[in-house]
Amino acid sequence: MTSVLDIRNFELKDLDVPKIAFRSRYGHYEFLVMQFGLTNAPVAFIDLMNRIFQPYLDKFAVVFIYDFLIFSRDEIEHVQHLSIVLQKLHEKKLFLREVGILSHVVLENGIGVDPSRILATLNWKPSRNITEVRSFLGLVEYDRLFFKGFSIIALPMMKLLQKYVKLVWFDKCQQSFDQLKAMLTEAPV
Repeated sequence: MTSVLDIRNFELKDLDVPKIAFRSRYGHYEFLVMQFGLTNAPVAFIDLMNRIFQPYLDKFAVVFIYDFLIFSRDEIEHVQHLSIVLQKLHEKKLFLREVGILSHVVLENGIGVDPSRILATLNWKPSRNITEVRSFLGLVEYDRLFFKGFSIIALPMMKLLQKYVKLVWFDKCQQSFDQLKAMLTEAPV
């Protein structure tokens, strides 16, 4: 059995942030995480990983730049190895409390809607044509697992997508639009 951990957002200490800052004509920028494009970043990262996981390297773990391979003979042993690796990452504060993936945020206590999608939904204006109706419904439908009764709420807007139906934005469409936006911002985890 094998697992691969992708360790990317390696946070910098506050003391080190100014060391890789840069200025452009648009302003001053500081990275808060390690940039692997920097000359010594991969070497520094691998050195840290090698020091942390030294007792386990080549026994059940291999580190290559920001990928971490865990291998085991069977499932029971693999669970033990994963547990050791995750515990070490947690001890060294290299373990993220939340991760953004596929426009969702995976949290300790469940899955939530990505805040950028909530913002995009809140900023969406009522639709003026079929393409905009379809786009909005596509945006909120992606998160339908957070909506109870999504199909019923979205029905007035979905009817606008039927063939030979003239786009008339009735009060029911506006209510549907507003309710879907509100439900996304209050989506449970």
